[in-house]
Amino acid sequence: MKKLLLAISKGRILEEALKILKLSGIECKESPFKSRKLIFETNYKNLSIIIVRASDVPIYIESGKVDFGVVGKDTLLETDLSNHLRVKDLNIAACRLVVAGKKGAKIMNNMKVATKYPSITKKYFQSKGFPCSVLKLYGSIELASVLGMSDVIVDLVESGQTLKQNGLVEIETIENISSVLIVNKTSYKVNREQINQFFKTLNLGQE
Repeated sequence: MKKLLLAISKGRILEEALKILKLSGIECKESPFKSRKLIFETNYKNLSIIIVRASDVPIYIESGKVDFGVVGKDTLLETDLSNHLRVKDLNIAACRLVVAGKKGAKIMNNMKVATKYPSITKKYFQSKGFPCSVLKLYGSIELASVLGMSDVIVDLVESGQTLKQNGLVEIETIENISSVLIVNKTSYKVNREQINQFFKTLNLGQE
């Protein structure tokens, strides 16, 4: 029987995904929060978990080396890879991907937009009929707007407190985001019975 590999994004998604697994009786033999290991064995037969950056989850799935993963919809929209099936929206790590800026800012033509999501941002602004230039950043996106490096930002928002504390407001919501379980297409064909048994343990069906 094949050793199945499940990739989970670091951070909040990992915390909430592990809770779902625990409810189904599946746990890591060592705490991922207290170890520097990259692969964790579980008490579920032939299942190991790898913990990786969110942006890497679809890439590992696409490679076929990892069978399935838990990742945010924002990451899937940005990477736009296709060699996977979306099995289930797990409704965890819920947030919104929004356009935000200083009070009174409106979406218009040729704006400079700071974001971690250049692909999503360009597509969204083009869909509104407003081409934009993108300043790609990897953290503290709000600061770009505060310092005037960009006209607006595109970023994930949960409560909105970070925006508020930095004098920014939401302008438009691009997408409601949560985390989904995805499976490699080829792996699912080859190991369908074994993977379906795992989904059954989690009480999940393919959508």
